[in-house]
Amino acid sequence: MDSTTYFNPYSNETFFGVIFQFFTRFFLFLSGNLPLNEMAADEIQVIVLIAVSASCALVGSFLVLRKMTMLANSLSHTILLGIVIAFLWKTSFSSDSATHGLSISSLLIASLIMGLITTFLTEFLTKVTKLQEDASIGLVFTSLFAVGIVCLTVLMRNAHIGTEAVMGNVDALEIDDIKLVLTIFAINAILIFLFFKEFKITTFDKQLSSALKISPVFFNYLLMAEVSATSIGAFRAVGVLMVLAFITGPPLMARLVTHDLKKLLLISVAIGTFVSIFGVALSRHLLTVYGLSLSTAGITVSTIFVMYCILAVWHLMPSFRFKQTFSQDSL
Repeated sequence: MDSTTYFNPYSNETFFGVIFQFFTRFFLFLSGNLPLNEMAADEIQVIVLIAVSASCALVGSFLVLRKMTMLANSLSHTILLGIVIAFLWKTSFSSDSATHGLSISSLLIASLIMGLITTFLTEFLTKVTKLQEDASIGLVFTSLFAVGIVCLTVLMRNAHIGTEAVMGNVDALEIDDIKLVLTIFAINAILIFLFFKEFKITTFDKQLSSALKISPVFFNYLLMAEVSATSIGAFRAVGVLMVLAFITGPPLMARLVTHDLKKLLLISVAIGTFVSIFGVALSRHLLTVYGLSLSTAGITVSTIFVMYCILAVWHLMPSFRFKQTFSQDSL
């Protein structure tokens, strides 16, 4: 075990103390005065959540603009089946049944396969059987999710994977989790940077993209692959279900602030970073002041919801004031 097991500089810190301590120690890390292996658990949580929320914000922005958030919801459910299959594959060759024994490569491969299967089945039902898209999504994700739940409860009773799959477990995060989520974020950022024009055209004008020989289908599958990998990166931190809040929340909030795509991406990442730091600081504050040990991921998702409500009300206020003024003038 590392030194963080014996000393946590965030113990007994309140909200603002956590934030001050984090930025102080982060500066020490950047200046080379704080080794990576001496990072406290709270710092690992913050960095992992920031990387997860940033990755989710990048892919989520295009999902929101493409009106494909229900498909992301579908993926967040069906990936559970991929995790179960990867776990069963692992345990069939090893006596180790611990969830953390799953290799990252097996989880990523399983999630990518399930993501592609989910997307393919949804498009097949929509285009071939002529079902409505929402009906196709509902049929596919409920069926595959049900299979995953059955396998989870029948074949993996002693695995203790169920709660972690739903809520994640930020207290169990390690340095390797930082490396994973930063790698996934880097891949998402590089792909969107390299294919920004293609993603933009296929999002707003599919006819133009076809005329320019830019395949909407290819970039649709590429985006789904990114969503699947991002969901697996978030698995240990927030689970594969609550990750949907990170995928949709920040982009929806950014959408209320700007209509420029580049600004939308940057604001979404900034909002995700803010709620990640806020969530960890609030979780530690509640533990210090009130002795409440609450889910950090749950607090962060709740923060996203509250922030969206505040921004939505703020966004509607000018329209409300205009209508009120217009009604008074008409009298």
